[in-house]
Amino acid sequence: MKLDDIKTIGVVGAGQMGCGIGQVCATAGYEVLLVDVSEPPLTEAVSKIRVGLERAVERGSLTDHQAGGVLTLIHPLVQIERLRDVQMVIEAIPEDLALKQELFVLLNQICEPQVILASNTSSISITKLGAASGRPGHVVGLHFMNPAPVMKLIEVVRGLETSERTTQLAIDLAKRLGKTPVVAKDVPGFIVNRVLIPMVNEAIFALEEGVASAEDIDLAMATGANHPVGPLALADRIGLDTVLAICEVLYQDLGDPKFRPCAMLRRYVEAGWLGRKSGRGFYIYEGRNERQEAISCKT
Repeated sequence: MKLDDIKTIGVVGAGQMGCGIGQVCATAGYEVLLVDVSEPPLTEAVSKIRVGLERAVERGSLTDHQAGGVLTLIHPLVQIERLRDVQMVIEAIPEDLALKQELFVLLNQICEPQVILASNTSSISITKLGAASGRPGHVVGLHFMNPAPVMKLIEVVRGLETSERTTQLAIDLAKRLGKTPVVAKDVPGFIVNRVLIPMVNEAIFALEEGVASAEDIDLAMATGANHPVGPLALADRIGLDTVLAICEVLYQDLGDPKFRPCAMLRRYVEAGWLGRKSGRGFYIYEGRNERQEAISCKT
C-alpha cells in the first residue's frame, strides 16, 4: 500500500487522544471513522473536536469554512465492523496490553489483509501487538503527543517484524499530517516517555516527601529548566492513570527499581483523581473544560 491509497482512516477509542488524532487526520483531508463502544464518549469527542477547531479558527490556522469541512469528515460510530472499509486503523484505547491485544485480534478479522494497523500506545510493545494481530509486518507504532492537534512530534515505532514498507508509510503519513516523525526502537517507553515519565514520577516523589509544594516544583522546572509546563501540571494533562500505566510498563519490562511508580501516584489514581479529565489531580480544576486553569493545589 502507498500513502496515496489511504483515503479513510479508522480511529478506535474516542478519548482524549483518539479525538485529537481524529481531528488531525480530518484536518489533513482524510475521512475518519471514529469508533468507541458507546455513544456518550463519541458525543463528548465530537464536542471536544468542535472546540479544538474553534481554537484553530481563533489562531488563524483555519477558516470557519475549513473548520466546518473538517467536521464533515469525522463519522462517530459504535459499529467497529465498519472498519472493513478503511485503509488504515489507528488504535487509541487505554494503556492495557490485554485490551489492545484483543482489539488487534479483532481488527485482523475485520480489516483487509493489506490494511495497516497502528497503535498510539505510549509504552506497550509493538512487537506484542503485531504478534496478536496475525499481520505483524503491517503493525506499527504511531505515538502522537498530547494534545495531538498542537504537538508536532510523532514517534514511529518499529516492531521486530514491522516491514520497511510499513515503517516508511507511517513516516510519510506523519509528514502528511503536518507532524515531525522520529523512528524509535520497540523498547519500553520508546524515546519520549523513557525520558519524560521518570522525571514526572520523581517530581511526585519530591511532592510526597515534602521537598516543595506542587506549585513550586512546577515553577522551578518551568523557570529553571525552561520547560513550557511543570511536571505535575503535565501529569494532570496526560492523565494520572496513563502516567501510572507507563510507569508500570517501564518498571515491569525493564526490571529497574528506578522506574517504580510513586505510592502517591497510585493512591491518586485509586481515588479517581486523574487530572484535568476528572477535575482533580495534583491541582483542582473548575469543571472539565481544557481551557480552565487550576484553581487550587491541596494535596
